[in-house]
Order: sequence, then structure tokens, then C-alpha cells
Amino acid sequence: MGQGLAWACSRLNLSCTVIVPDHAPETKLSGMRRLNVQIIKVPFDKWWEILETHDPSSIYPRAKEESVAFVHPVCSPYVLAGNGTIGAEIIEDLPDVSTIIVPYGGGALSCGIASAVKALRGNDKTIRVIAAEVETAAPLKASLEAGEPKEVEYKESFVDGIGGKSVLKEMWPLVREVLDGSESVSLGEVAQAIKVMVERNRIVAEGAGGVAVAVALKRAKEKKDQGEKVVCVVSGGGLDTKKLLTILKGEIPS
Repeated sequence: MGQGLAWACSRLNLSCTVIVPDHAPETKLSGMRRLNVQIIKVPFDKWWEILETHDPSSIYPRAKEESVAFVHPVCSPYVLAGNGTIGAEIIEDLPDVSTIIVPYGGGALSCGIASAVKALRGNDKTIRVIAAEVETAAPLKASLEAGEPKEVEYKESFVDGIGGKSVLKEMWPLVREVLDGSESVSLGEVAQAIKVMVERNRIVAEGAGGVAVAVALKRAKEKKDQGEKVVCVVSGGGLDTKKLLTILKGEIPS
């Protein structure tokens, strides 16, 4: 999200400031710095608070100026619509897809894709869009099981592109409407999925992208989706080199 926004601003000759949680990987930060972006690091709890309040002014006072636009990475209808184009591409390339597995952080990617897919398929009940979460930060799975938004314990890990303390309340109605459940996997399963993609497909995915493939591999072991066409959304390659090397050794990065 940050790199995409930075690139768009560079094309439009606009200044860009990106607020990131303090455990954001250097690979992503370097990509943004190359586009002359101002980066503000904050503790994860403060970053999550900004997502909930839509107000970054406490750490970026200029946000109150009329000339400054705050782009919410999850709840913006424009962000959701942009993500929806991924769903449209999936249907165009694979019209008979049965299951689409999407990493879940705040819900913008998964809900955007699911909304587009179900609109194009006329709410076809044979197609499923499943959220993929990591066990160290899986608020959606807990919330769906409880029937209401639930807060969970959030633990930082190399899966830094998704996960939070809770489901954003304003996203909850859409989440329940368009997603067909959530499945979570362990950090070990995510690391193994990333290793498989590198060795078999020559694809380097970050933790969030690895989660979708890990869920697919887990479902395959449980003999789900047999004979069906499954799509995993592998989103992002922002994985630091040292962590990738650790994964390729068969270990879990700290």
C-alpha cells in the first residue's frame, strides 16, 4: 500500500508521507525511500489507533491542513475498488474458479476482491472467497466464530503485512456479507509455504502472501477443494533477505 501510494504521488509530482508500524521490514521501507517519501515509524498500537480513528494528526499535525489528504489503507472506497480489479482479473482469466484464498489484514484486499467476484458471478454460491490469517494475529476467525467483532492478542512476526488486534468495526458488515469464512495457519506453515514457492515456482513472497498459499496447502492435506480450481492471492514480496535465508534453511524467522 505504502509503495503504491508513493509511486502514484511521484507520478503526480505530489509529496507523500507514509505512517508505518515500527516493525515494517527494511525491504519495504527502502522501496518507499527510493521514491523520496517521508516515513514516520510508530508503535503498532499507535498505528492501529490511526486505522480505527482515521486521524493521524497526533503524530502528523499537517494532516489537519486542507491541502493534505489522508488515504486510509483499508476503509477507503477507492482502495476497495482498486482491489476489486484483482477479482475481475481472476474471473476473466479463470471463469470457473471455485475457491479464492486472500490474505486478511484489515479487509480491504479480501473484501474488494470478494465484492467484485460475487458481483460478476451473480452471487454464485459455488464460488468461495476465504480469508487467510496467521495464528499470531487472527481477529477475523475469532470474530466470525463469535458472531461479532472480537479483539485478540496480537504478536509481531515476520508476517508483517497482515494481522491486527481486531476487525475494524466499520468493515464488519461488509466482511460478513462477502467473505465465506477465515482459516488460520501457524508461522511454521507460512514459512514452509514461502519455501515451497521459492523452490518450485521461483516466487519470493512476503509473509502475507505466504499465508494464502499455506492455507491452500493445509486445505489440500485435509482433502478440501479436490478437483476444483483454487486461486491464491500472493500479495507482496517485501521480505528482508536475512529472513528469507532463514526460511530457506527450514527455520522460522524471529
